[in-house]
Amino acid sequence: MRRRPLVLSALAVVPVSAVLCTPLAYADNGNTLIPNNKRLNDSVVSNVYTVQHQAGCTNDIAVNPQLQEAAARQARDMMANRNLDGDIGSDGSTPQARAADAGYRGGPVAQTVAINPAIAISGVELINQWYYDPVIKQIMSNCANNQMGVWSENSLDRTVVVAVYGQLPEPPHRDGKEGGTNNGFDPSPDYDGSDEIEHFFTWFPWILRGVNPPPAYPAN
Repeated sequence: MRRRPLVLSALAVVPVSAVLCTPLAYADNGNTLIPNNKRLNDSVVSNVYTVQHQAGCTNDIAVNPQLQEAAARQARDMMANRNLDGDIGSDGSTPQARAADAGYRGGPVAQTVAINPAIAISGVELINQWYYDPVIKQIMSNCANNQMGVWSENSLDRTVVVAVYGQLPEPPHRDGKEGGTNNGFDPSPDYDGSDEIEHFFTWFPWILRGVNPPPAYPAN
């Protein structure tokens, strides 16, 4: 019996260097098929929510777009200027000033930062760093911090996560332009990339057979 030669898809022989050079995290748009940090950022908010409620807080935390913009500005600054490791930006700006520049009109602003000298950081690693730092834990567990914005950036050898906290009176503004909304944030488990990994191992054997997209899961 003649044996047919095994022909691998071109995708299977892509050099590892090409994979490593793929952009890591740019869009923060919730599309989990495109690498982005939205789930990591959301897990930070969820973990802070948990820390606050462990401390006896009863309020929700709203994701505030102005605070997120301030966090993104500092995260990108810290990626470009590796001597930065805290609140002050390369231009001398403070978290309060960056929030004001982004249009935030709430109360006092605080900031927490995590730096990991690696391509990524998990939500568990991050919250462990912050939880056991007395100063950062005090910021996270402050019930008055009912607004929050988180941004993360990463490269092959550096990951930066910046969280900016703000305070708005209850009930907070309902117009996002006036400081965001406070409709609460539904806590979810820490993101560990498991669904992307599952998708890959489901998809890869089928693509080797020339079948794309792979068959759907059977109905229950």
